[in-house]
Amino acid sequence: MIFSSITFLYYFLPPVILLYFLIPAKFKNIIILISSFIFYAWGEPKYVLLMAIDIILSYISGLLIERFHGKTLAKILLLISICLCLSFLIFFKYSDFMLENLSKAIGVKMPTLNISLPIGISFYTFQIISYEIDVYRKNANAQRNIIDLAAYISLFPQLVAGPIVRYTDIENQLKKRCHKIENIAFGIKLFIIGLSKKVLIANTLGELFGAYSESNQHSIIFSWISAASYALQIYFDFSGYSDMAIGIGKIFGFDFCKNFNYPYISKSITEFWRRWHISLGSWFRDYVYIPLGGNRTGKIKWLRNILIVWLLTGLWHGASWNFVIWGLYFAAFLIIEKLFLVKFLDKHKILSHIYVILTVLISFIIFSSEDIKNTSRQLIEMFGFNKVPIITAEHSYYIRSYFVVLVIAIIGTTPFPKQIMKKISITKAAVIIEPVILALLMLLCTSYIVDGSFNPFLYFRF
Repeated sequence: MIFSSITFLYYFLPPVILLYFLIPAKFKNIIILISSFIFYAWGEPKYVLLMAIDIILSYISGLLIERFHGKTLAKILLLISICLCLSFLIFFKYSDFMLENLSKAIGVKMPTLNISLPIGISFYTFQIISYEIDVYRKNANAQRNIIDLAAYISLFPQLVAGPIVRYTDIENQLKKRCHKIENIAFGIKLFIIGLSKKVLIANTLGELFGAYSESNQHSIIFSWISAASYALQIYFDFSGYSDMAIGIGKIFGFDFCKNFNYPYISKSITEFWRRWHISLGSWFRDYVYIPLGGNRTGKIKWLRNILIVWLLTGLWHGASWNFVIWGLYFAAFLIIEKLFLVKFLDKHKILSHIYVILTVLISFIIFSSEDIKNTSRQLIEMFGFNKVPIITAEHSYYIRSYFVVLVIAIIGTTPFPKQIMKKISITKAAVIIEPVILALLMLLCTSYIVDGSFNPFLYFRF
């Protein structure tokens, strides 16, 4: 089940919300848990058991780690628990990748397992690991109510594509949540904005990117437009999902962390990664980078730490060499910036912004294609080294057709629309204007969904 579907919008979410607010407070987490399992089972019924096993193991290990805190046994239990969690993730996500590369290395064809990836396993595995580490560090108390822990791990608003919610952030909210009308209204507003990002902008940009991928003819300008459309698509797709997840969380009384903060206005790649997929970046910082020593070690170990984090970040996104290259690509730029480039970027704001956009565009070309040859071909075409025309009549037609959406998307990556909405919100007419706009957006999204085809979120595959 996906958020941008009629099933979720009109048959699943309204009854869940209604039931949630009708029952007493002590049963609300049970409703969330049952709803989350139904939500997950809708698309992945056979993997509900896997998530249930993960929940039971994390519940037991959390209690044992707390019980033996300060003793060597606690560390052993933590390592065993983390290894078990990661073993599930590695088996389902990386088995075929490792078998394929082993086959090439030894020159013997080995059969692959062809196992489907459990949706959201990368996200809820990281949530379990952070919970257990925080219990070990005494940053959180072990959860004694398995229903509450299960509700945290399986929480359907952010289960399949984040943001990665820390247990420490919602530990108190699992026991007691505030349900205010203004919070519910804000949650609905944020959900509709996120849905509009996905349905009206990301899906439309996906059509433009698909036209380039399926075309037999290529040109310099259309190669650039394709790169821009994908970079914008993945932003509106993922940030749209995050907005929807945070919005639903607000309705149920949870405060999830912000996951995007206008990353395309950044002036450095370092800043870009402080603004893009914030929950993932902070997770790797707190649970991998800092434990390795962070930047408080010698320069060689510091560079090693950055490389390890970004190698893992690349692999987290997918079991393919293009993701490894993508992660190391960003590692190289982050290292260069930290060594000397950031001082130059601070002095040249316009050049720094161009540098970020160009670097990110190229990164998403690497990210979008598992075939390295296709990636190389597009990069060569973009810079005119493949004797392709500047533009063709067919490509000119596509650019004209999608020009308005591209302009809206570019403006939407800046704080400008939010500033306009803030100015409207302080006027007397805001009481009428805002609900009307949201209702129209919801109606428009529904029309697009009814008329369109199945179009899942890009990050579902991670």
